[in-house]
Amino acid sequence: MELKDLRYFTEVANYRSFTKAAANTYISQPTLSKSIKKLETELKVELFERSTRKLMLTDAGEIVYKQAIKILGATDELSTLLDDLMNLPTGDIKIGIPPLIGTLFFPTIAKNFGIHYPEVSLELIELGAKRIEHLVDQGEVDVGIIVLPTDKTKFNTLPFIKEEFMLYTYKKHVLAEKKAVKLQQLAEENFILFNREFALHELVINQCQQAGFSPNIVYESSQWDLITELVGSELGITLLPKSIFAKMDQNAIKMIPLSSPPMWELGIITKKDRYQSFAVRSLLQFVTEVF
Repeated sequence: MELKDLRYFTEVANYRSFTKAAANTYISQPTLSKSIKKLETELKVELFERSTRKLMLTDAGEIVYKQAIKILGATDELSTLLDDLMNLPTGDIKIGIPPLIGTLFFPTIAKNFGIHYPEVSLELIELGAKRIEHLVDQGEVDVGIIVLPTDKTKFNTLPFIKEEFMLYTYKKHVLAEKKAVKLQQLAEENFILFNREFALHELVINQCQQAGFSPNIVYESSQWDLITELVGSELGITLLPKSIFAKMDQNAIKMIPLSSPPMWELGIITKKDRYQSFAVRSLLQFVTEVF
């Protein structure tokens, strides 16, 4: 059994897709499929239920996945410990970031950190905040940037950014010229939100419920740019952090302040009681200094 086969298997399990896993590991889909088949032959089990519409792990696959995470984590930590013995800021850091957060902050982090630590490679893993927390907890991701709050019994948390939410509408919307809008005024609107894997989905719903209504969700997506395109196409409204407006088509979208706006608080998390490499410690210090 080869470590690369276990690593490819965990990528497919995480993304629940051979196509996405192949893109993330920079290998062809046939090569990835061959690697998984080889692992199944060696272990004499089927790892994935392929007859269902959505790729799922079999019972045997669940067991292999949990053990593979432990094996790969121990292997990665061994390399890290040996690097740190020589106090060298080298190696790879896996950073889990939801797509919206990645769009806003990862380019700045990657560019400036790379200048100071050229021997450290940053690998970006874009998934919803809930999935990121799980991967950090499992030791498969070194650092996560998520929407707070989180479970402080599991994670070390470093405050990152705090920002207010804004209302985004299409230009012809009846509220588009308002100087400020109360959440209660949105009770009859159609909402376009991130899907349930994203912390922002739950955050918006909770804020609306506190304002006395449940939002009518007409579309959900995992991509912030698709959400804003749907808003620009006059299919609904959305609530997103203020800074994302700079990335939008401002000819089609209008940003309106909210009275007593919900706050978007981000935190950098690492798993408690897990060894932190010199490279990871350098990244955490760098981010606190820059932001």
